[in-house]
Amino acid sequence: MGWVMIDRRLINNFDWGLLSAALLLSAIGVLTIFSATRPVLDAEQQSFYMRQLYWIGLSLIFYFAVISFDYRWLLRYAYFIYFFGIFLLVFVLFFGREGMGAQRWIPLGFLSFQPSEFFKLFFIFAVSRYLSDMGENINLDLKSILRAGGLFFFIPALLIVKQPDLGTAVMISFIFFSMLFAAGMRTRLLVMAVIIGIISVPYLGNIFWGSLKNYQKQRITAFMDPDIDPRGIGYHIKQSKVSIGSGGLVGKGYMKGTQGPLRFLPEKHTDFIFAIFAEEWGFAGSVMLWLFYLFIILRGFDTARRARDLAGTYLAFGITSMFAFYFMINISMTLGMSPVVGIPLPLMSYGGTALLSNFLALGILGNIRMRRMPLSY
Repeated sequence: MGWVMIDRRLINNFDWGLLSAALLLSAIGVLTIFSATRPVLDAEQQSFYMRQLYWIGLSLIFYFAVISFDYRWLLRYAYFIYFFGIFLLVFVLFFGREGMGAQRWIPLGFLSFQPSEFFKLFFIFAVSRYLSDMGENINLDLKSILRAGGLFFFIPALLIVKQPDLGTAVMISFIFFSMLFAAGMRTRLLVMAVIIGIISVPYLGNIFWGSLKNYQKQRITAFMDPDIDPRGIGYHIKQSKVSIGSGGLVGKGYMKGTQGPLRFLPEKHTDFIFAIFAEEWGFAGSVMLWLFYLFIILRGFDTARRARDLAGTYLAFGITSMFAFYFMINISMTLGMSPVVGIPLPLMSYGGTALLSNFLALGILGNIRMRRMPLSY
């Protein structure tokens, strides 16, 4: 059965370190959101940090709920969960709420949620189930990779790009190939894919560029040269760099930063929350923050290594790859090292859907770690 009785061995195997790191990062996020949105100018801003606290409470409920299920029982329904996710991606294209040039949210009265945030987790479940069903002596040749792509990758990628949500589309691409590589995809196939991609750039570039919306084009061109769009996305990147650089070695101190409160930095409590944190806590604080993320990522890969079965290994590896990608892209984005693609900093950025999906993913990691040793019931 999916539900299990509380076994002392399960309690002994509970990963308090993983949960503590997640709660600490979430608490730092709330404090940074509060600092970034001061002084309060209206009721909407006043509720940002309070809403995030409510979402943390709800996320904790779901965290403990998901670890009470044996993940192997959940994997039985992996394909059903995946197709439900596809349904949500189609639904949002026709009935979703539009905002900031994209149609990504489904309104539910007093709140709305972004299906693509949860779909990443649904996607990992389905690919894990598929790869584990192929057994240990898996032979991932070009044909089997294309088959897996046709079954799980191409359709959702197109639906997500259509919203458009380029960041999530790139993320599931990274997750997909990371999981295939973990399953034993031949290195020469990966090298071949990279070579084909490089050769195809001149031919596919015009098609890809023509399918982008204006604000997405501006993000890419501003990444190459921020002076091209000095009042738009180029301004965001420059102000983010100013925020981080002004923090120096030890920062200005909590609630003593100026870039957020004086409204120099847009999206300060969401995509660019790290810039606000770095201004207040400096390089030393940023390194400490990165160490907490590194702890979660290393614990995730260790969970994949120690999982009791192939399905648990693939599931843990996919989730950890997702967190690693989240972290690397957001940090590089705020430093101006990659285009701004709207990927939040996990556990810290303001946003209920993203926070809930993060805690669900970590709950599954904890689930796998708790059950890494065979138990008899």
